[in-house]
Amino acid sequence: MSALKHRTLSAAIVERLRQSILDGSQPSGTQLRQDALAETYGVSRIPVREALFQLEAEGLVRIVPHKGAIVSELSLDEIHDVFDLRALLEPRLLAGSAPHFTNEDFAELDAIQGQFEAAIAARDVSRWGVLNADFHMALYARARLPRTLSIVAGLLQTSDRYTRVQLSRPEAMERAEREHGELIELCRQGAFEEAGRFLARHIEVVRTDLVRVLSRAG
Repeated sequence: MSALKHRTLSAAIVERLRQSILDGSQPSGTQLRQDALAETYGVSRIPVREALFQLEAEGLVRIVPHKGAIVSELSLDEIHDVFDLRALLEPRLLAGSAPHFTNEDFAELDAIQGQFEAAIAARDVSRWGVLNADFHMALYARARLPRTLSIVAGLLQTSDRYTRVQLSRPEAMERAEREHGELIELCRQGAFEEAGRFLARHIEVVRTDLVRVLSRAG
């Protein structure tokens, strides 16, 4: 029971810390001290330590000897790594999923697209990355490739910080809305091969835009 309690606390701390990193409350380079976090959350250091190891696995923090956990920098190398994998895996998932879409699947995609557009219109930054990931995962829901789905889910989670940066520009927001809508329409028309090519271009455009934005920031 004690181990279960620690796992439950750890999961809650992971969620809170992840959100604080993604929304910028804990910016890149911030040191996350176990004792301070334990005091903040009113827990022992054990679930905090487990949470930090989980966030390290997600690429959001680095565990540095003699310094502890530090919020990871936004990295061009990581962008290329993540987006190379996304461009390879996501069209494959779409090809295995889209031919099996039902009316309910299209209704879900339309609903997520509507929420995405509303979040962008409201400048609800905290929702952009989540809804973008939800949209992409809904596109792949019918693919019978559970391991690939799991990998892509992790890549999309890692992409969350970058998505917020990239969508901070009005033209990027408009393009994301438009291209998501076009992907739905291509799938609805049964143009699955074209949809796969369009998806690959969509991922590549986001990568190029991100590299441009971060290069200017640097």
